[in-house]
Amino acid sequence: MILTSERSSLSGSVEIPASKSHTIRALALATLAEGDSEIANPLDSADTRACVEVCRALGARIESDALWRVRGLAGRVGTATDVIDVKNSGTTLFIALGMAALGEGWNVFTGDAQSRRRSAAPLLEALQALGAFAESTRGNGCAPLIVRGPLRGGEARIACPTSQYLSSLLIAAPLARGETRLTVSLLNEAPYVQMTLDWLRMQEIRLTARPDFLEFSIPGGQAYRAFRERIKADFSSATFFLCAAAITGADLTLSDLDMADSQGDKAVVGMLERMGARVEIAPRAVRLRGGALRGADLDLNATPDALPALAVAGCFAEGTTRLLNVPQARIKETDRIRVMHEVITALGGRAEELPDGLIIHGGGLRGGRAGGHADHRVVMACAVAGLAAERPVEVDTAEAMNITFPTFVELMTRCGARMKVRE
Repeated sequence: MILTSERSSLSGSVEIPASKSHTIRALALATLAEGDSEIANPLDSADTRACVEVCRALGARIESDALWRVRGLAGRVGTATDVIDVKNSGTTLFIALGMAALGEGWNVFTGDAQSRRRSAAPLLEALQALGAFAESTRGNGCAPLIVRGPLRGGEARIACPTSQYLSSLLIAAPLARGETRLTVSLLNEAPYVQMTLDWLRMQEIRLTARPDFLEFSIPGGQAYRAFRERIKADFSSATFFLCAAAITGADLTLSDLDMADSQGDKAVVGMLERMGARVEIAPRAVRLRGGALRGADLDLNATPDALPALAVAGCFAEGTTRLLNVPQARIKETDRIRVMHEVITALGGRAEELPDGLIIHGGGLRGGRAGGHADHRVVMACAVAGLAAERPVEVDTAEAMNITFPTFVELMTRCGARMKVRE
């Protein structure tokens, strides 16, 4: 599919869909809990539907209508009748590996081409140190992956270039047979670990943690209980609307956003304010008014998903914008540092790659065609670029938006964006 966007005037308000990261954590805990849980306002997208199917394969009974109902396994994870396909959801893959390590049968995981390039090697080693069997069938740390428990506990040391490794261990460890002690030698994306800890705290899970999240002690033999929770709106999805308003000079209100939530991408609000946007924060909404932007140095270690949209914002700022300290952006669905350099160049802008980020020189974008690389965040960033470029922007593989934000074009057009999708 091809998505075309062109210069537009945006205004009004938009209700941002629910958080993917919260939805997947809710599904994982509900699957491991005893009894019937209810997840209100879940994100309904390809990634979260993939997680639903993974949890079903492990034995959970799930009704996924407007309200998602999950009958959990009380920690007794089953054995799938076939290979489990996580599709494009890396979050689901890594969290499910920890879940599968609680079972006593063999479970095999695969995914699409992008997921099969994402290494799980440090997580596999940690699971083995804690008593499980966890290996890559090809010996390269990537899917297909085979896991068998039980998880006994013990000591493990792990480097977490993606926080998803640590979240997986934190979710599984309370159900291990004995105490788990984790030492973390590297941690990116710390707010996502805080998000996981918030869910564990809601479950009254006992653990101790260093304030910097580099050491944990988690008693085993605990249990998850059924719950009913409403999923909060997704700041990662909101980033595209925030950046769109900033570069077009729009006055846009995004509703259902909670600045007290643990999502790391809420920091984008402050980043755009530093670049010159005007921001008003209400209890459940953020109003952003764009205008003349100026370049800034932005540390994206905690907010890697924001890189594509902020790279576009930097193209329309005066001076130079540096997106720094985000090496893990290279190991997402694509190497987003390399891909966004290609996108900016293709659309007539100027950018330089760093090992851990991008330097973007302002001055605007000419427009034209760009490759979406089947990466949902790259596709949506290209669409945002077209709203302020001199000429329309066309981006391919637009169907990738369904991974996290299937209503992106619909919500953008409601705000006045001139966008359309064609086969």
